[in-house]
Amino acid sequence: MNRSGFQSDPVSRRQFVLQAARATLGVSVLSSGVDAAFGAAEAAPKGVGGRARACIYLFLGGGLSHVDTFDPKTGSTKGARDPISTNVPGIQLGGYMTRLAKQADKLSIVRSMTTTNGVHGPASYLMHTAYAERGTIVHPTLGVWAQHFKGKSHHSLPSSVAIGQGTANAGFFPFAYTPVPISNPEEGLQNARATVPEDRSKRRMNLSNRFDAAFREKYQSAAVKGYTELYDQTVQLLASSDLDAFDLKKESQQVRDRYGRGYFGQGCLLARRLVQSGVRFVEVYSGGWDMHEGLDSRMTTRGGELDQGMAALLEDLKSSGLLDSTLVVLGTEFGRTPDINQNAGRDHHPRVFSTVFAGGGVKGGYVHGATDEGGRGATENPVTVQDFIATVGAAMGLPVSEVVMSPSGRPFTVGDRGKVVADIFV
Repeated sequence: MNRSGFQSDPVSRRQFVLQAARATLGVSVLSSGVDAAFGAAEAAPKGVGGRARACIYLFLGGGLSHVDTFDPKTGSTKGARDPISTNVPGIQLGGYMTRLAKQADKLSIVRSMTTTNGVHGPASYLMHTAYAERGTIVHPTLGVWAQHFKGKSHHSLPSSVAIGQGTANAGFFPFAYTPVPISNPEEGLQNARATVPEDRSKRRMNLSNRFDAAFREKYQSAAVKGYTELYDQTVQLLASSDLDAFDLKKESQQVRDRYGRGYFGQGCLLARRLVQSGVRFVEVYSGGWDMHEGLDSRMTTRGGELDQGMAALLEDLKSSGLLDSTLVVLGTEFGRTPDINQNAGRDHHPRVFSTVFAGGGVKGGYVHGATDEGGRGATENPVTVQDFIATVGAAMGLPVSEVVMSPSGRPFTVGDRGKVVADIFV
């Protein structure tokens, strides 16, 4: 056999190894020696990040108005409320953020986020995956990336949970990595208790397992293996006392009131319980931020829920000693127009918006980037969505520069080669 051509072509050798790995594992990882063929991702600076053992991602669907919250203005674009001082000299927040203003010493605010996508669905997808939406592939979210690199975070609890309408898919990773969806935090994990006696339930599961055995033997693919693993994990969870982590009734009425009784506040409380119990990544979704009209009244409601829930979450994590090892991130689809429209609202504004980091090894009382006087565009240190996702990944200790090949043979990294915002870390 003439091997000279095969030896002289590193891409051919790589493809041979990748195909073998994909057939066995479903995905594969490229070593640093071959990253250059695809354009290596930028690694996190040495010593940056890695302190966050868990992450809570608070996502505001619809597009948060930055000039009314984390990048307030005093000129013509100011909304109904004046900016307010915080417990950090020189940092102001929007007038709806009264509780968070007292905790600004825990926040790293990124005021120079920018994106090119102003459409809700694709913008949300981008802020969860760092990749543009495609019809040919589904990209993994951060909790799934973390499970790929770090394994399961708990013996029976899921590694990822999505509360509300959060993104619950495993992307191109095994189906067993799929985040557990919780539609209503008040109800926790639905249908978690058996409706028949335990012995009958076990007989049914054993019978089902015997029926499935022939199918699993015949179709030994990564997809079938993933579904089987997910089923086994679910059965294990349902038989575990760890289910109590999903039960908000275990909390006092006083604590539940402190978070706020809306979905977002109770979602923040559930996220705290799950992280305390060993879940690595929890997304809490809040909708209703697409405020094209009546912004002041809607911000009074939604802004108040955000302010109360996030403030209570930070307080509890701090008092329990978990804030240093838990990253809390606030994200949204895009910003809103600094100029008020004819309906007393603000429209879509992808050019600039704000995100917030807290805990997990990031600085407190810090602002990264800046916008112009009206809040229309970034004037210092612009941060892309890819940079944002890579920074969250770096905080969690994920190898953001490591290239992973999907089953279809495409290269991907955490953050799509985004640059880690090193300045926000301690």
